[in-house]
Amino acid sequence: MNWLNSEAFVLFGQHIKWSDMIGNVIGLIGLAFGWRRSIWSWPTQFVSGVILFAAFATAHLSGSAGKQVVVMVVAVYGWWQWNRGKGGSADGHITPRFATWRERAILAGSAAVGTVAVAALFKAYPSLSWDPWPDAYIFVGTVVAMYAQARGMVEFWFAWLLVDLVGVPLNFANGFAFSGFVYVIYGALVLWGMRDWWLRSRKAPQPVLEGAPA
Repeated sequence: MNWLNSEAFVLFGQHIKWSDMIGNVIGLIGLAFGWRRSIWSWPTQFVSGVILFAAFATAHLSGSAGKQVVVMVVAVYGWWQWNRGKGGSADGHITPRFATWRERAILAGSAAVGTVAVAALFKAYPSLSWDPWPDAYIFVGTVVAMYAQARGMVEFWFAWLLVDLVGVPLNFANGFAFSGFVYVIYGALVLWGMRDWWLRSRKAPQPVLEGAPA
């Protein structure tokens, strides 16, 4: 794994690591698959999580490394959930929907409670993270976003956008410049994907008249 964590090149004075670059490019592809509502979003995100875990673990960023473990677990859940075919559309892809108000409350509440709990853990064990609150926010926000994606909720894009707002400056501060650059691209892709899922969720299925050929 030594070459993965070696320097690939310098961009605008920022030292880019191979693991940081490769992991995030694969993650970007995974998010693009998510925009396309393709089940291949999940194995792609899993591979990205493996590579980024190695990058963050060697940099002693336990919080970010731990997040990648959760990303891999949720990716397996997302693959299983989408593979079940629940809510599938005629084109074989997942059908996006808006969460109910109850689901939104659960997502928001879980994000708030989870962030406080994880930040408290990081503060109790400083070796896990040198920047506990932002690290906890990104950790929990990523889990919430991926869970919402697995459930086919349009709100998962909003969750990713909120993660981006903190992720960009945090990655630059931690020396993962390529992650910071990619998070900016994530932001644009999130807005694009959000619009696409939003429009698809508004399309009402056309009823088939009784006795008429389908």
